[in-house]
Amino acid sequence: MTGQNRKNQLKALFGTIEQAGEAVPRSSAPASGPSVPAVPTPAKDPSADAQRQRSAAGAVKAMGLSLGGLSREVEEARRLKEALTSAERVLDLDAGLIDTSFVTDRLGRGDDADASFAELVRSIETSGQQVPVLVRPHPDRPGRYQTAYGHRRIRAAERLGRPVRAIVRALSDTELVLAQGKENTERRDLSFIERAFFAQALMERGFERAVVQEALSLHKAEMTRFLQVADAVPRRVADAIGPAPKIGRPRWMAMAELLKGDAAQVKADDEITSARFRAAGSDERFNLLLARLSARTKQAVAAPLEARDGAGRAIARIEAVKGRARVEFLDALGEDFSAYLQAELPALVEAFAAGRKPR
Repeated sequence: MTGQNRKNQLKALFGTIEQAGEAVPRSSAPASGPSVPAVPTPAKDPSADAQRQRSAAGAVKAMGLSLGGLSREVEEARRLKEALTSAERVLDLDAGLIDTSFVTDRLGRGDDADASFAELVRSIETSGQQVPVLVRPHPDRPGRYQTAYGHRRIRAAERLGRPVRAIVRALSDTELVLAQGKENTERRDLSFIERAFFAQALMERGFERAVVQEALSLHKAEMTRFLQVADAVPRRVADAIGPAPKIGRPRWMAMAELLKGDAAQVKADDEITSARFRAAGSDERFNLLLARLSARTKQAVAAPLEARDGAGRAIARIEAVKGRARVEFLDALGEDFSAYLQAELPALVEAFAAGRKPR
């Protein structure tokens, strides 16, 4: 019984196959009339059809591969031609033929006062120039070049009497400042104040703010702070201090605040011409000027005075700011006292003026 059920299940599953195989009845002859022998239909060879299809597909595929190979070869040839056309070689150039960039990005009183420049000279003298500089053909002086980046390496090679290893590339003004700013940013060669004045110089030359921000890798808010410091710190003061590599944005912004006003400018000029200032290093020069301005500012604001009554109690606080006095009474004395003080003030001022007159 179980075997019969299994057989019926198999028939149910594969019945469609059996029906397809029994499409022609076994006894298909008509009931009457002479029997006509059936003409056998030649059976198709499935393997032959499959082989023909494979052959056609193989031919198409081979043709596609051939065309694809040709396309790749053409593309590779085109790339090779472009690479050979735009190939950049490192050349040895006479340092005397290389001019600086049209916008400066360095502060300082000269290479002799720059300890890091002296180290660079010694390094090139001992190991040679490891990193080439980037220059472009000078746009206005045929036969000469203009520096995009590598000014210090060029000066070091010139001091040593050696040729400069350089890449020569045709650059527009925008491309030059982008290369100049990005190289200095990536190598972290420029200090905060140098980057601030570099940004200001580019803006003054008419470059769009977006280009300057990209050259220095700055956000909009950072760019604003850079320009604020460059506007507030006089260039002569920044040049006297130098790059101050260890001094960051917060302290330069504090310096910018202290330098506001003509009196502060006079004090700054006095300090930057002093012997102690000239003998100091760049970071120390910044600290000397900051201390000078901070100390004088604190002295200019006198400590508040207190007025006391007969019992010694403080009744009022008097502050003198820039020659003007401000009186603040510590206790509320009422409107009557205010009216009394208003009436007596003219006499007090006259008495004070009379006492100050020369005899």
